[in-house]
Amino acid sequence: MKRSELLHPTFSFMGRPCNEAVARDLAYELIKEGSEEEREIGDFMLDWLSSAEHLELFTSGSTGKPKKIRVAKANMVQSALATGRFFELQVGQKILLCLPVDYIAGKMMLVRAMVLGLDAWYVPPVSDPLSDLQATFDFVAMVPKQLKSSLNDLHKVRTVIVGGAPVNADLAAALPLKEVRIYETFGMTETLTHIALRQLNTSKSDPEPFKALPGVSLGQDNRGCLLIKAPFVHSGELQTNDVVELLDESTFYWLGRFDHVINSGGVKLFPEQIEAKIKEVLGQSFFVAGLPDPDLGEQLVLVVETGQTVQALQALLDKVPGFKRYEKPKKIVTVSQFHRTSAGKIRRKMILQELFPET
Repeated sequence: MKRSELLHPTFSFMGRPCNEAVARDLAYELIKEGSEEEREIGDFMLDWLSSAEHLELFTSGSTGKPKKIRVAKANMVQSALATGRFFELQVGQKILLCLPVDYIAGKMMLVRAMVLGLDAWYVPPVSDPLSDLQATFDFVAMVPKQLKSSLNDLHKVRTVIVGGAPVNADLAAALPLKEVRIYETFGMTETLTHIALRQLNTSKSDPEPFKALPGVSLGQDNRGCLLIKAPFVHSGELQTNDVVELLDESTFYWLGRFDHVINSGGVKLFPEQIEAKIKEVLGQSFFVAGLPDPDLGEQLVLVVETGQTVQALQALLDKVPGFKRYEKPKKIVTVSQFHRTSAGKIRRKMILQELFPET
């Protein structure tokens, strides 16, 4: 592909205009003198500007061992262009990179800047990336934890996209309705971040469904899991393990992960929906899972990262409003510290295997 497609002539980094020669010099500076995160930025910029037509990326590893995948730079360019069109990003606009560049979300923020001719500003991937900034930004990508910690600073941004984990109802309800547009994203490494979005801060009482980007068509398999056709970023049909309520070929509600679904007494339970209810009374990190049960098939278990007693946790659990039949955990297990991926996602399977090796 053409060099001009990889690097727009108006791309800049921290206000510093970068043609290809300057971008390479900048990358070497970051590698030689920068922090670990800045070295990651430098390494990726050199990889992007190399003659190779493909890059090797790693999946997040949240549902298993991270996988190495090979993606075409041309597809990453198309993904950046699709995002630019959807959000009407203009040449020279300022975006904020506050995610690690060792995963796809951070990489694609840099790609968007280089492809669309944007001015990329970097801050370390801390929980409150906007707090010490005086400047305003046109576009930023965050994870839910960062969004929650930035509620008082969102006036500094025109558009926020948030991904990496579902946004719970409490956080969505706390978002401002004016001044900033905030979208939850749906996607994965294989789709080069998002292929669908839904606006979180609307005046509507019911949640918005996810809406696919133009050029993306959706379907379902016999499990109710989402099938994605997005030819501009992935050849063929992409099978997911995400159970959805499909409204039409471009719109859906996300229900949960099929590989997390619990069958208790013949009732399918989606941990993500139950966890959203428990989160209203429990501040610690936790998750729910299903363990073999001779009567129910699977029993619902709550696993909490805490030093609290099971009795204290049970008292909190008794206060959860809106539990449906079978949704209240039958057992509570405490762990002093969860295993997590480098991106901070809880390694559910690994934790359960250590706690219950016989299963």
